[in-house]
Amino acid sequence: MITLEGKSVYGGIAIGKIAFYKRSEITIKRCHVEDTKREVKRFEEAKVKASQELQELHDKAVEDVGEANAMIFEIHQMMLEDLDYVESIVNIITTQEVNTEYAIGTTADNFAAMFQAMDDAYMQGRAADVRDVSERLLRVLSENKSGPMAVGEPVIIAADDLVPSETVQLDKEKVLAFVTMYGSANSHTAILARTMNIPAVIGTGEGLAQEYDGKTAVVDGFEGKIYIEPDGPTMERMQRKQQEDAVQRELLQQLKGKENITADGQKIQVYANIGSMADVGAVLKNDAGGIGLFRSEFLYLESNTYPTEEQQFGVYKTVAENMAGKKVIIRTLDIGADKQVDYFGLDKEENPALGYRAIRICLTQTDIFKTQLRALYRASAFGQIAIMFPMIISVEEVRKIKGIIEEVKAELKAEGIQFREDVETGIMIETPAAVMVSRELAKEVDFFSVGTNDLTQYTLAVDRQNEKLDEFYDAHHPAVLAMIRMAAESAHAEGKWIGICGELAADLSLTKTFLSMGIDELSVSPGMVLPLRKVIRES
Repeated sequence: MITLEGKSVYGGIAIGKIAFYKRSEITIKRCHVEDTKREVKRFEEAKVKASQELQELHDKAVEDVGEANAMIFEIHQMMLEDLDYVESIVNIITTQEVNTEYAIGTTADNFAAMFQAMDDAYMQGRAADVRDVSERLLRVLSENKSGPMAVGEPVIIAADDLVPSETVQLDKEKVLAFVTMYGSANSHTAILARTMNIPAVIGTGEGLAQEYDGKTAVVDGFEGKIYIEPDGPTMERMQRKQQEDAVQRELLQQLKGKENITADGQKIQVYANIGSMADVGAVLKNDAGGIGLFRSEFLYLESNTYPTEEQQFGVYKTVAENMAGKKVIIRTLDIGADKQVDYFGLDKEENPALGYRAIRICLTQTDIFKTQLRALYRASAFGQIAIMFPMIISVEEVRKIKGIIEEVKAELKAEGIQFREDVETGIMIETPAAVMVSRELAKEVDFFSVGTNDLTQYTLAVDRQNEKLDEFYDAHHPAVLAMIRMAAESAHAEGKWIGICGELAADLSLTKTFLSMGIDELSVSPGMVLPLRKVIRES
């Protein structure tokens, strides 16, 4: 048995034969040309034809994976018209007096190398896109009309990498899983794999050799592993895991597409909490209605310095695209207390949970805050992003935030950068102060989301990080539930919606209580989405 490890793109277990993706090779030769104007015309004509093909692919993708995910082919059409890309090809043709094919191939190599060299993972993922566009041009020029690889029985598709057009043209019924040597979790191919609900593992390296073509393998999309010619115990373990996953999928099929409505007709949204972009696959797999809490601080915790606007934009944009129009609520920076980052240079505090943290950092170090807000608003053009702010205690804080948002929006407009004007903004209800002035706060924002972990801590004056106090930390305490009810009444009195994103949202013994309060949304870990939806429908 040979075990290969890569990065998980989408969870699931696939058992079957490996089939290496076969694509027609296009040989590029450098040829001297006398008539460079004719070569430029060949390029322009190929560009028109390639754009038509991309429009056809877009229309097919809309049917298969939805409008938001089909946007990649609109992006490819825009890439065909990109001034730098076009000028590079035309310049190589005219100055070097060479054929169009050579100019396209050289430009593709140069642009892909430039993207790969960037530190930003999102931009690295664009290397595959520029190669995809360039190869399409070359196929048009060579009149090579080869379609997607023909597949007989369902197989595990293996490849060095797959570009979006190859991925979307494959027959989903014949693909058990994707496995690639290279690739980025941010690539549009990865996004499509998640949306198509196909187990996928990328970045296995050179270990994924052609000699494994036709061999039996198991792809563990949960762990990011591939077992080639698995031994008996491994096969039995994977088959059990596959059966357990099948039970979850069966429940999913029963609930998929159905609204979360109780027996007496009450409707509630069920969203998922995530800590990083890698969790999006699980959100989609469990058919959550959206993302109710994206903890953006992981970007800061996993970095050695402040993440740049571009780095943040790439992540927020990718998540929004992955969710294909579903709501993505991103909580702004929540550093401090139990989440410390060295480069912030925070002083040691006697009571860090009550100290310099979350929105308090953002309102006093506005350069950090504005960088994040710029990235968030830029990403809003690519999906249904909402923004919420943690650790709020007063109306004054919210008004300061709104002032900073207006500054950011004015800057983006002045720079000609697109964003959505109607981005929903909300606050975390996690302090007793916020509860007590919740009616006034509700007039300032679009929604509330209750952080029950901190709300319990502050209401009961119990440090949730202190193990000695576990017996005193009672999230079911009547005072905590009264706080949630009061916040709900305030939100509804002002025509706003309220959700719960803390651990208590997943407490199935309280689901009926929350329904009786009129809570509009519950956001839980991806694995709890289906059990919670089942309880709601049976209530």
